[in-house]
Amino acid sequence: MSLLVALLLVLGALFMLLAGVGLVRLPDLYLRMSATSKAATLGASLVLLGAAVHFGTAAVAGRAVVIVVFLFLTAPVAAHAIGRAGYRRKSPLWSGTIVDELADADPDRKESA
Repeated sequence: MSLLVALLLVLGALFMLLAGVGLVRLPDLYLRMSATSKAATLGASLVLLGAAVHFGTAAVAGRAVVIVVFLFLTAPVAAHAIGRAGYRRKSPLWSGTIVDELADADPDRKESA
């Protein structure tokens, strides 16, 4: 049982580390947002599940599951809101970006690109 707990905690910590590295290394807001929303959510979920397995009670497991569901429901919405706000504020796209699918909806964006 402790091996499973250690595995969940270490994997969760590695995913959160990966989210931090993505936040520092990726070139623009949109890629950073994508990396952190996905990796940090998965990492936090694994840590919570590790805590639930460690304590082994129904109360802790129930709380952990509710928090994991909450994270998986709110992280994509928050990432979308951040990306939308960044796009409206005209946050620059990475120079390697090939397609800007929202450029048609924003005529000012077309001229500046």
